Amino acid sequence: MGDDSEWIKLSIDQKCEHKLWKARMNGYEEALKLFQKIEDEKSPEWSKYLGLIKKFVTDSNAVAQLKGLEAALAYAENAYVAGRTTGEVISGVVNKVFNQPKARAKELGIDICLMYIEIEKGEPVQEELLKGLDNKNPKIIVACIETLRKALSEFGSKIISLKPIIKVLPKLFESREKAVRDEAKLLAVEIYCWIRDALRPPLQNINSVQLKELEEEWVKLPPAAPKQTRFLRSQQELKAKFEQQQAAGGDADGGGDDGDEIVPQVDAYELLEAVEILSKLPKDFYDKIEAKKWQERKEALEAVEMLVKNPKLEAGDYADMVKVLKKVVGKDTNVMLVALAAKCLAGLATGLRKKFGQYAGQVVPTILEKFKEKKPQVVQALQEAIDAIFLTTTLQNISEDILAVMDNKNPTIKQQTSLFIARSFRHCTPSTLPKSLLKPFCAALLKHINDSAPEVRDAAFEALGTALKVAGEKAVNPFLADVDKLKLDRIKECAEKVELAYGKNTGGAADKKECRPVAGKTPVLSGAAGDKDTKDTSAKSGPLKKAPAAKSGGPPKKGKPAAAAGAGGAGTKGKKGSETKEIFEPELSIEVCEERASAVLPASCIQQLDSGNWKERLACMEEFQKAVELMERSEMPCQALVRMLAKKPGWKETNFQVMQMKLHIVALIAQKGNFSKTSAQIVLDGLVDKIGDVKCGSNAKEAMTAIAEACLLPWTAEQVMSMAFSQKNPKNQSETLNWLSNAIKEFGFSGLNVKAFINNVKTALAATNPAVRTAAITLLGVMYLYVGPPLRMFFEDEKPALLSQIDAEFEKMQGQTAPAPTRGTSRHSGGSGDDSEERDEQEDIGNDVVDLLPRTEISDKITAELVSKIGDKNWKIRKEGLDEVTSIINDAKFIQPNIGELSAALKCRLNDSNKILVQQTLSILQQLAIAMGPNIRQHVKNLGIPIITVLGDSKNNVRAAALATVNAWTEQTGMKEWLEGEDLSEELKKENPFLRQELLGWLADKLPTLRSVPSDFLLCVPHLYSCLEDRNGDVRKKAQDALPFFMMHLGFEKMAKATGKLKPTSKDQVLAMLEKAKAIMPAKPAAPAKASSRVVGGAAPAKFQSASAPAEDSESSTMEPKPDPKKTKAGGATSKAKGAQGKKVPSKPNLKEDDDKSGPIFIIVPNGKEQRMKDEKGLKVLKWNFTTPRDEYIEQLKTQMSSCVARWVQDEMFHTDFQHHNKALAAMVEHLESEKDGVISCLDLILKWLTLRFFDTNTSVLMKALEYLKLLFTLLSQEEYHLTENEASSFIPYLILKVGEPKDVVRKDVRAILNRMCLIYPASKMFTFIMEGTKSKNSKQRAECLEELGCLVESYGMNVCQPTPGKALKEMAIHIGDRDNTVRNAALNTIVTVYNVHGDQVFKLIGNLSEKDMSMLEERIKRAAKRPTAAPARQAEEKPQRAPSMNANASVLRKGPADDMSSKLNQARNMSGHSELTHTVPREFQLDLDEIENDNGTVRCEMPALVQHKLDDIFEPVLIPEPKIRAVSPHFDDMHSNTASTINFVISQVASGDINTSIQALAQIDEVLRQEDKAEAMSGHIDQFLIATFMQLRLIYNTHMADEKLDKDEIVKLYSCIIGNMISLFQMESLAREASTGVLKDLMHGLITLMLDSRVEDLEEGQQVIRSVNLLVVKVLEKSDQTNILSALLVLLQDSLLATASSPKFSELVMKCLWRMVRLLPETINSINLDRILLDIHIFMKVFPKEKLKQCKSEFPIRTLKTLLHTLCKLKGPKILDHLTMIENKNESELEAHLCRVMKHSMDQTGSKTDKETEKGASRIDEKSSKAKVNDFLAEIFKKIGSKENTKEGLAELYEYKKKYSDADIEPFLKNSSQFFQSYVERGLRHIEMEKEGKGRIPSSTGISPQTELTCVPTSTNTVSSSIGNTNGEEVGPSVYLERLKILRQRCGLDNAKQEDRPPLTSLLSKPAAPTVASSTDMLHSKLSQLRESREHYQHLDLDSNQTHSSGIGTTTSSSSSTAANIDDLKKRLERIKSSRK
Repeated sequence: MGDDSEWIKLSIDQKCEHKLWKARMNGYEEALKLFQKIEDEKSPEWSKYLGLIKKFVTDSNAVAQLKGLEAALAYAENAYVAGRTTGEVISGVVNKVFNQPKARAKELGIDICLMYIEIEKGEPVQEELLKGLDNKNPKIIVACIETLRKALSEFGSKIISLKPIIKVLPKLFESREKAVRDEAKLLAVEIYCWIRDALRPPLQNINSVQLKELEEEWVKLPPAAPKQTRFLRSQQELKAKFEQQQAAGGDADGGGDDGDEIVPQVDAYELLEAVEILSKLPKDFYDKIEAKKWQERKEALEAVEMLVKNPKLEAGDYADMVKVLKKVVGKDTNVMLVALAAKCLAGLATGLRKKFGQYAGQVVPTILEKFKEKKPQVVQALQEAIDAIFLTTTLQNISEDILAVMDNKNPTIKQQTSLFIARSFRHCTPSTLPKSLLKPFCAALLKHINDSAPEVRDAAFEALGTALKVAGEKAVNPFLADVDKLKLDRIKECAEKVELAYGKNTGGAADKKECRPVAGKTPVLSGAAGDKDTKDTSAKSGPLKKAPAAKSGGPPKKGKPAAAAGAGGAGTKGKKGSETKEIFEPELSIEVCEERASAVLPASCIQQLDSGNWKERLACMEEFQKAVELMERSEMPCQALVRMLAKKPGWKETNFQVMQMKLHIVALIAQKGNFSKTSAQIVLDGLVDKIGDVKCGSNAKEAMTAIAEACLLPWTAEQVMSMAFSQKNPKNQSETLNWLSNAIKEFGFSGLNVKAFINNVKTALAATNPAVRTAAITLLGVMYLYVGPPLRMFFEDEKPALLSQIDAEFEKMQGQTAPAPTRGTSRHSGGSGDDSEERDEQEDIGNDVVDLLPRTEISDKITAELVSKIGDKNWKIRKEGLDEVTSIINDAKFIQPNIGELSAALKCRLNDSNKILVQQTLSILQQLAIAMGPNIRQHVKNLGIPIITVLGDSKNNVRAAALATVNAWTEQTGMKEWLEGEDLSEELKKENPFLRQELLGWLADKLPTLRSVPSDFLLCVPHLYSCLEDRNGDVRKKAQDALPFFMMHLGFEKMAKATGKLKPTSKDQVLAMLEKAKAIMPAKPAAPAKASSRVVGGAAPAKFQSASAPAEDSESSTMEPKPDPKKTKAGGATSKAKGAQGKKVPSKPNLKEDDDKSGPIFIIVPNGKEQRMKDEKGLKVLKWNFTTPRDEYIEQLKTQMSSCVARWVQDEMFHTDFQHHNKALAAMVEHLESEKDGVISCLDLILKWLTLRFFDTNTSVLMKALEYLKLLFTLLSQEEYHLTENEASSFIPYLILKVGEPKDVVRKDVRAILNRMCLIYPASKMFTFIMEGTKSKNSKQRAECLEELGCLVESYGMNVCQPTPGKALKEMAIHIGDRDNTVRNAALNTIVTVYNVHGDQVFKLIGNLSEKDMSMLEERIKRAAKRPTAAPARQAEEKPQRAPSMNANASVLRKGPADDMSSKLNQARNMSGHSELTHTVPREFQLDLDEIENDNGTVRCEMPALVQHKLDDIFEPVLIPEPKIRAVSPHFDDMHSNTASTINFVISQVASGDINTSIQALAQIDEVLRQEDKAEAMSGHIDQFLIATFMQLRLIYNTHMADEKLDKDEIVKLYSCIIGNMISLFQMESLAREASTGVLKDLMHGLITLMLDSRVEDLEEGQQVIRSVNLLVVKVLEKSDQTNILSALLVLLQDSLLATASSPKFSELVMKCLWRMVRLLPETINSINLDRILLDIHIFMKVFPKEKLKQCKSEFPIRTLKTLLHTLCKLKGPKILDHLTMIENKNESELEAHLCRVMKHSMDQTGSKTDKETEKGASRIDEKSSKAKVNDFLAEIFKKIGSKENTKEGLAELYEYKKKYSDADIEPFLKNSSQFFQSYVERGLRHIEMEKEGKGRIPSSTGISPQTELTCVPTSTNTVSSSIGNTNGEEVGPSVYLERLKILRQRCGLDNAKQEDRPPLTSLLSKPAAPTVASSTDMLHSKLSQLRESREHYQHLDLDSNQTHSSGIGTTTSSSSSTAANIDDLKKRLERIKSSRK
């Protein structure tokens, strides 16, 4: 038992894995107990067993296995993580349990499987069980079948997928094992319980005996549907319900409804395998079918018939087969074959179902036409075919074809078509049979019920009856308005007999609807539905003949008991009595009228009617009026009264007073009586005649309006228009049109006959009288409000001038909403019931208009010849064919949907190998969509889906064209047709990354706007998941973007369920993505609140505006204080004001609103803004980032604003009417000053709301918004507010969009706002946003953004360019090649601006441009140089606006660790509340040097002003208090004296554009340089002087040499002065060494360019100049600082080799200079900083690897490099490898490898290191002396230097040490110190050196500021103060600020010397200087900063940006402390020069 005791101690999980079976069994038992104990299903304990459960079930010991199975069952039941083990456990059960002999094992195995199904793992369980059916062991197969049966029996067919099981059933019936067959039989019986007869087709081929047995079993089954008895974990509610029912005694019927819910209807079709038949067609099928012998054709058809008998066919391209079958049906003379072909079509349609839909449109017309055949078997076959085809498509798609046949003369065709319509209607539901479809069908069928042939009438009755049953009376009755009672009863009778395809539910619903008393709506009078009324318009006598007929029938709909007319009130039909005012009455004879009138009017009145005396007539009218006023409605004989009024003189009345009265009475009668159309007919003519009368016109209009209210506007308007245009009086015509415009606004638009109007309007537009034309255009404008853009289509043929007037009128209406009808509705609507009808009617207007367009039939033009052309082999002929199609469509404009063979021909061209033709085809399809309108939807399947395939094209432009085409189509068709069927999912399945990303992008765009999607859309999900894991990143991204929108329609559950088929790893990833998507899933758009008025915006035709919001009435905001967010769609339109409320607005809410407006409009919520930013960062809300604002963004903003914006303002802000937006903006402007804090606390929301306004089309709102923004940003800059990143990123991009507005005034405002923004947001960050704006498609935007960038660079210098000046300039330069001229100019101007700031460096930064672009740029720069005055002027304009921005940035941006004084001051000020003080303090006195140094602008602005005065005045002594503070360190002592400013001034003139000025300046400098004692004054100014010099050289080279007018002697003189000066300078080593690398590089560049300038050689003294240059170059090479010059030459060589433009000669000369340097190396090696040189060589080798160098034309570069390296190695030996410190990763460097090779080579040669080599390295510390000692010694020295007392001593020691060990490396000690300390040490050393060498006393400060000191130590300092403060971070004293003040004074031309020391500067100059100083100093500053940048670039110095900014000052701040005597000396010399010149 020893072993025993061992395992007993183990933990449960260890026991379970033990090798002893007993131990395992014990483990399983304990595990079982544990599993039953753990209560928390998510306990971590479960996870321990995740890997073990499989072993539980597969244990090799049978006894232990039983216990293991029990434990596994408990685990599956209780553990939350059990689902993860499904696959392995079930697989184990199937393979290792089901084969066990013990029944208990099998039972447990089955229980485990069922338990896993219960925990939602049905699919994987079923998968494993189905795999088990393939096992060889029959035991396992039987157990698997039994498990499946039990699962189905318990869980039902909804959870257990039957399709895969049914697939394997036949195979199981064929098994040899009886047990398997028996079990299969039981399973088949169980399946039959659930799906009944759907199981028969799949099993039809099994053994007949077995089938018979099955049939017997099936018969025994109970008829009741089975119920689910076991439920999933997610179905607990159902479970509870089920248990309740069981408890109630298992009531069989109780759960009937639930049962229906649970058991899905299984379609047998779904369970079948699809058969592929296309390949099985006989090879000669297509030949045979065309054969002449009918027998051969029959054979071919029979072959097809056999194939299509398969109940389910595989999708494929059946186009050709359908084409030939259609041909047989349509054209074959043998009727037997026609029937056979029809059967084949029926079989195809049945087998393909929806996939046949694309061919339906081609076949339906042919079948319908063929119904002319009388033979019953043909008719029957055709009926079967068309019924089968109908099920594959929608009624909508084939409606056009059906309606076209309805007018056929053949009665059989009419009969069969009506019967087909009736059968089709049976398959419809109220939703699939909308009014828009019912209307045309009812119109056509109503014609048929009056047909002469009885069978046609019967069929029509049946169809109408079916429609009535399906759609309900409410929907159909309006169209049956004019049907007499008998016929109506017949229709109803038919309706009762109809049995619908979808059971009785729909009918019942329809009936229920009818029971409600619903207020009706007037019938639509256009088209055939208004048959009777249309006739009314055609002839005035119409109604007279028509009226009696109307009387006898009694209108079924308008059943108002008509008193006087006595018409039978037959069918009130549950409508409210008052609902419609239309009364029908017969025309009465004059006698009857007189009789009736005399009964109600005084006798005197009737007698005086035709009196000759007008006064009597007037008196008579007054009596008449009184009588009418007192009459009751029921007593008033309207017709009799108006007949009396029309009695002689009637409407020819000459007295205007009488006439006015008469017209007024007509209005009264119409208002007060039951006024019929008959009565109206009597008076209208007279009214129209008087409408143009000056005095009576208004009365006539009033009467007409009253009649319109009584007889409805549509009818009245039509009468009035036809009367007005049948007479000649233009005044009457124009006034009629004006009345109508007004009436439409009052009555609304519903029911109007648009077509009739349009014809009249066209007549009016052609009128000669301008008033008529104007009135017509106004009327069109009003119609546009209701109809929208389609209206314009009718007027495209008008003259351009007229069309432009119409467009202008439409433009005015853009964005306006149609007013709510105020008349008509109030009297006609008895209740709200008719709202929906009214809305539908309204929605249909757009459709009506599109339907009314006269469409041309083009099918006859699509000839066979044209189709063959389009399919020709030669692409040119194909192109011709396509061109023809284009012109056919263009000519036709609007076409009918039948395009014959064109669709197939175009489809083939979509995959044409010639991409140009593909694009042309796409543009034709786009045209087609517009021309065909909504009818294009029937071509979606056969033409639309192939367009989507083109989205997979590799060419970007083809894809873009395809996308545009698809969008044009969807605009016409809506999305439903596209998403139906499998086509879309098939496209997404294709693994084409382009197709996938475009298609997903398109779906992501379209899905959010849809309210619902077809169920087929689910088929796309698996492919969406594969896209989420696509190899292509773009596809993955697009799929992720589309995910939320898929989920929005399909729901998370379905999407998650669809992941079941994925691999486990993929599944986890996808589920994680689904979770994310769930968080950001947008809500479904609510059904748009329909309103009686339409939003007419953009270009979307009104027809498609169901997605955009219908407008909200102005009342609704008062009626509904809380707009329901669900209704709020696109701009937050709420539902229209309801019913009668629309009439008047209650006044109470208004008063209340006014009271509310008193408080603040912005409420400060503490930390509200911060919280919003957090939410956005944490993705809790949508990030404000869109191309156009979607509803969810608007909703989100509204929600966020609700807490911090006053209610009334918010209502105004989110109103749909732009005028309310204006009100909101006005309120915001008003409260801006008073609520500063509130505005700032809500700033992010305000800016977001304003971005929404940028997307509005209304200009007035935009202008107001921009006005507000200007005020807002001014306020914010005063408040010194700093825009947060969040605010900026959600606002600036949208503001920048508006820079591209076509209106100048908008662009100007936006630019002004951008300008102001720089005051509250860093310019460098603005730069990035504006740079983004240059990528826009809008050329105006690109141009404006580029100009703005130029202004930014001009104002803020190059540092503003982000991410680097180089990248930014490259981006800008791209636009030089833009297509648009303004963009090109803007790009060129911007780069010229940069050039002015930055000089030639620009070319290097831009990089390679195409020759054309480069030449344009150079040309522009030359031109800019010729007019130098223009630039300063522009700057002067720009600067004042921008100058303050620096201050704002200064105060806001500084957030260094040690905040500088100014920001502390500002804080203090702000705290004390005196914020205005900050504005009064000039920024110079804030002493914030580093910030001011950014601002070259200040100097630029000031300097010209200084120079333009007389210089004596400017430099008059200025009283400046002398600072009394002692200096901190030697550095600050006596730093500045007046000499510096004098030298600065003279140097600045060297670069002058004026040759004389320059020569004078050079002469003065030459004077100084020639005297050794004075030359020291130049120290610190060398770089500055050299820059000015080579800028002058460049000016000569680029400008002066090219100038023909200039005397060339002048140029030579200038050259000689420059060269002379330089030679003097470079003879003095101490000065020459001050020249920095960058400057030397540019100097050498200038000199070499000069040597190579052929133009100089041609001058007389040219040779002499070139010789002097030669001499100068040698001096420069010898005397400059050797490190700097060597570095400069290396960089220059690199640049010259890179630049394609530079000549090989140039590089050659640079290399010659390098060779000379190499020769000098032995002498100079010790003075060279090798680390830096090697870094330069490393960079060179990186740019030019060896291979690249070898490719150079010349071998010199590689030889030069090798020689240089070889020489260095020879001189330095192995120590050379210690100098690679500055190279970041040496291992990558080619240089190190090269040096090693050279060293190795030399070692091999010499054998060992010789003494000589050691000596050459000069006296050094012995290699073996330990480095540690040296380091200690140096550390000691630096300690001394750092302490105040021993500074001098320390420096002296360091000097001695360096002298002794000249190559000792003190760099490491300097590296970590500040710039200032390094400079101090170096100056100290130089000081000592000069003293020792006895050069006489030198000023204690040589004045090179830290910024220009050249060290190659990377600084680690980040803060500004550290460049000034001392090293150990103590606080800096006042002297530091004093120092800054000095520098500032220096820059402003003031001076720091005492007054008496200052000589008047005028004595230094011969003439007053030209005002060019500003620009030249500017150039100097910018050049310096650029040099510094380039230098740092090469040295990889990681300088802080503050230091980079500040570099502009460095050189100008230097000085010398020479005495006044020196200056007097200078003055005398100057005088001498002057006199000699004279």
